[in-house]
Amino acid sequence: MTRPPARGRARAAAPAAVLLAAAFSVLPAAAPAHADAIRDRQWGLDTLRTEEAWRTTKGEGVTVAVLDTGVDAGHPDLSGSVLPGRDLIGFGAAEGDEHWARHGTAMAGIIAGHGHGWADDSGVLGIAPGVRILPVRVILEGKDKARERARKTRGTALAEGIRWAADHGADVINLSLGDDSKSAHPDPGEDAAVQYALGKGVSVVASAGNGGEKGDHISYPAAYPGVIAVTAVDRYGTRASFSTRRWYATVSAPGVDIVIADPDRKYYEGWGTSAAAAFVSGAVALVRSAHPDLTPAQVKKLLVDTARDRPRGGRSDDKGYGTVDPAAAIEAGKALKPGDPKNATAGHRGQYFGPGPQPAPEESGAPGLLAPLAGGLGALLLLTAVVLHRAGRTR
Repeated sequence: MTRPPARGRARAAAPAAVLLAAAFSVLPAAAPAHADAIRDRQWGLDTLRTEEAWRTTKGEGVTVAVLDTGVDAGHPDLSGSVLPGRDLIGFGAAEGDEHWARHGTAMAGIIAGHGHGWADDSGVLGIAPGVRILPVRVILEGKDKARERARKTRGTALAEGIRWAADHGADVINLSLGDDSKSAHPDPGEDAAVQYALGKGVSVVASAGNGGEKGDHISYPAAYPGVIAVTAVDRYGTRASFSTRRWYATVSAPGVDIVIADPDRKYYEGWGTSAAAAFVSGAVALVRSAHPDLTPAQVKKLLVDTARDRPRGGRSDDKGYGTVDPAAAIEAGKALKPGDPKNATAGHRGQYFGPGPQPAPEESGAPGLLAPLAGGLGALLLLTAVVLHRAGRTR
């Protein structure tokens, strides 16, 4: 079926960072998608060989903190899997509002969706449906009227959220967000928070950035040492044109035409390194469930060593060391002995994955694929596709 064109891509200045962009196109009411079409469109699960990984674990016993715009705990595909969390913004859209928890719910579904209905055969299935989600609200949706206020008054929310998640049971922290504007720079508080989490044995996963067509600017928190930075590929294993190319890229994961759940109980397709990071957070959760005593550095190295479709030469800024393969990482993890989580860079040959920082390529005059919106941190997902199906509200 031909996808209708997306709407609402007007460009705007981004004084502090990007990116929460959203555009929707709805299928005519006369042509609804069947429930099983949702699963048929979840090509990422096949690409990441989840069935093989699930023979060992579906992520039971692992908690993934989703630091985002909030998570709809009542969504049928997430019901019973979302723990009480923390709101570090304290204002903006509230539950039930149009601009509440859309991006965060989408990421949680990619990670931990368990479907709904008879035999849970409807809705979104996540890569690690057995995990628990710990929601931490650290940003607002791009169209939230309070977003600018949050940018000015809640600048430390991300660092606080990382520390709070590490102190409240998170095994994995998913950061499907980032600042990849021209003015992006490392923040000492955020860097320290990441190192704090790693030192407590918590794996940290972040989006590499959506700047592949607008300068490939460095994105934070992806570039902080010890973070598993994720680039996006399509169903053919080709780097997504929007995916940022930088030295910190660790692995790649599906990030194009990804089915996502929404608080409005509809399903959309979206693209972005946000989705890719969520897939990898789920993959890390599977590895942590199978091997709970491994350190973040050991888990990161497992993903690197077992990645499939490795680029020529073993690594590239486009896709890191290749596409993440949780089943292979679980198998390889059997040979490892637990290490010291305080040694966040254990097993690595240097500070960076690859040659280190390189000058950004000159920007062309062509407009970028994403529309930057004013704000502090931004969520790296563009919801561009049709409504695939509407879920019932029965939990």
